[in-house]
Amino acid sequence: MEDHLTQNTNSTGLKLNNQAIDFLKETAKWANFLAIMGFIGIGLLVIIALFAGTLFGSLPESNAYAEVGSGLIMLVYLLMAVLYIFPVLYLYRFADKMKTALARKDEDVLSDALMNLKSHYKFIGILTIVMLAFYALGILLALIGGLAAM
Repeated sequence: MEDHLTQNTNSTGLKLNNQAIDFLKETAKWANFLAIMGFIGIGLLVIIALFAGTLFGSLPESNAYAEVGSGLIMLVYLLMAVLYIFPVLYLYRFADKMKTALARKDEDVLSDALMNLKSHYKFIGILTIVMLAFYALGILLALIGGLAAM
């Protein structure tokens, strides 16, 4: 049987040498580690969100603002957990499929692995653009507020 991952069989003329395969194996191991740590982080975010109400409610000066604040913190942490699931899941799928592709020497699974890596980076990139837009809006609003206060 021909080794599809090391032979020049595709239409682009691209082939993976042993060094590239070793790099991909190591990358998959680190991606798996980071994905597992991401899932743990998501779990912690959910736990913090669930206990935010209890934590704020136990403060000695508990009032309506504290209750609204605890609800807001709970909502923010749950939103962060939901948003974080997608890139972590893409990263985990990349790691899993890359290990499988290299073990089986399967080009289709390799392609799926790389698609998940692309999706991971695309999601992170879009999220970064959105966050930069929020930062720019916040700075703009702060400048307008500062000018209005003068």
